[in-house]
Amino acid sequence: MSVKIAVIYYSATGNVHGLAQAIAEGAEKAGAEVRVRRVAELAPPEAVDANPAWRAHTDEVHPAVPVADHDDLRWADAYAFGTPTRFGNVAAQLKQFLDTTGQLWLDGTFTSKPFTAFTSTINLHGGSEATLIALYLQAFHWGSVIVPPGYNDPSVPDAYGNPYGVSHPTKFAGDAPDEKALAAARFQGAYLAEITARLRAGAPA
Repeated sequence: MSVKIAVIYYSATGNVHGLAQAIAEGAEKAGAEVRVRRVAELAPPEAVDANPAWRAHTDEVHPAVPVADHDDLRWADAYAFGTPTRFGNVAAQLKQFLDTTGQLWLDGTFTSKPFTAFTSTINLHGGSEATLIALYLQAFHWGSVIVPPGYNDPSVPDAYGNPYGVSHPTKFAGDAPDEKALAAARFQGAYLAEITARLRAGAPA
């Protein structure tokens, strides 16, 4: 039986969306069933309109990607959460979604389920690790199993070397995720699927 992975993210201009797609590709190649979901946009239209890239991504991609809901969380055996870095922290849009999960937490929905995270920021040292750690705090409270990529594949050090989770620095590596970041994201998705399958089978992770 294949494992089920929910890739849930927020992306304003498309960088985190690109990483989410690569995470999903890696998980699917490893045999997982995957749902890719975005969280709802909270910013007012005038803020989106002020950034042409934000408006373009919203108009072109949002209609094709379903909005995440609690059923996606119940359905999944594991989670990959993605967010842009906001001053070293999780974007408000994703945080708002996570803040609605209290009843699911009480119900034990997240217990022992694998959890990984990914991000994008402007600068190479622009708070990506702090953002991922902040996102992993959710896993601590949920009782989930954190599955960072570590340095378990050459793609990780090749992609700017973040063992916490793939992170794309736009100023350093170009606006859209480059092939190095996408390769690391594919590995992270495949690794999440592998660890999830091993846990479900009762094998040591």
